[in-house]
Amino acid sequence: MTFEQIPWLALCAGLTGVGLVLSVMLLRRRGAAAGLRMAAWSLLPVAAYLTGALPTLWQIGTAVTGFVTGLVLNPMVWAGVAVAGLSLVLFMVSGVLRARRLSSARDSAPSAATPAATAKPARPAVPSGQGTAVTQPLPQRTPGAAPRPGAKKSDDDDFSDIEAILKRRGIG
Repeated sequence: MTFEQIPWLALCAGLTGVGLVLSVMLLRRRGAAAGLRMAAWSLLPVAAYLTGALPTLWQIGTAVTGFVTGLVLNPMVWAGVAVAGLSLVLFMVSGVLRARRLSSARDSAPSAATPAATAKPARPAVPSGQGTAVTQPLPQRTPGAAPRPGAKKSDDDDFSDIEAILKRRGIG
């Protein structure tokens, strides 16, 4: 059907008439705001006819309809949508795999802590202004040395920590 085959004045006048009847019904049931809003919508078809906007609205409607039907009914478009979906899934899976690889590399890498013999104490052995009192610096902990919350420590682990501290102090 083409634009010239449609009796636009009769169609627009009929839509406006039906809309105004509905707006009166809404005015009585829901109040003035609903009735006036429906009346405003009802006047738009006649306004479009009188301003000459109907040919432009017709072209817009046919272009949108053609685009949508070409999009929905075209198997090439659906193949493109499927390939885009596959691409999205591959991006997500590669992100998960990359995160796992990075976390496992962080867990298995040796700690970059320096040996205890070359480490400098965090504070001086003799505080200034304290007379001749000698204090020992606190032992420094390496970042990977913290026990896991759910892990049990055996007696050998406790003694190995104590032996390491004694060796750093030069005690035997």
